[in-house]
Amino acid sequence: MKTALTIAGSDCSGGAGIQADIKTMTANSVYAMSAITALTAQNTTGVSDILEVPPAFLANQLDAIFTDIFPDAVKIGMVSSVPLIEVIAEKLRQYGAKHIVVDPVMGATSGAKLLKDKALQALTQQLLPLAEVCTPNIPEAEILANMRITSAEDMIAAAKIISERYGCAVLCKGGHAINDANDLLWRDGEAVWFHGERINNPNTHGTGCTLSSAIASNLAKEQPLEKAIENAKAYISGALSAMLNLGKGSGPLNHAFSLKYPE
Repeated sequence: MKTALTIAGSDCSGGAGIQADIKTMTANSVYAMSAITALTAQNTTGVSDILEVPPAFLANQLDAIFTDIFPDAVKIGMVSSVPLIEVIAEKLRQYGAKHIVVDPVMGATSGAKLLKDKALQALTQQLLPLAEVCTPNIPEAEILANMRITSAEDMIAAAKIISERYGCAVLCKGGHAINDANDLLWRDGEAVWFHGERINNPNTHGTGCTLSSAIASNLAKEQPLEKAIENAKAYISGALSAMLNLGKGSGPLNHAFSLKYPE
């Protein structure tokens, strides 16, 4: 059985973070492992508190995994501070990790800030160059490319900038009122579109985590990148079509907490 590792934060409500990743990896028939970067108190409406793990403890988690059950793919999600990013980059290089998918999580769907300001440079300089593919949404791609994105043409331009700047393939995810549900992959100087139908489902908490971990699962199964993305999009479209509604907060995100990291 192929194996996949998620390095990300914990979502106690189970919709995002390592919980979503483990569910997704299991559903996609790979053995899931996790290294936790932070505990969060959150639900579908917002994030109220974050407790980071000590960098040394994150290093111990990664040592324990790589020295026993070597992952066939690695997905990196929420990692909010420079010391944690440095530990991850060091360990991935030390063990020669492969098929790395970086989801550059900067904020929750609710608007809560999940990446410290000083950590952005570390993420781009240390993690993106190790990635086989990174998966920014529109707001994240705007930050990484330092440009506004208002059209499909802008998505192509931004993905090209990010890819050439950091040396990885880029899947710029549509949505956010731009280009329906079509995603754009830029790799090796070429653009490939993955078309999808927008599904009118307000329960979008954790969709970014789910897509990136599905891609990592497919890469672990030795699927080519384009096929891995195509199958991941089909998986998440099926999940959204199921219209799961769990609780009173599982509708429009209208009770978001205002959370900002101290610098």
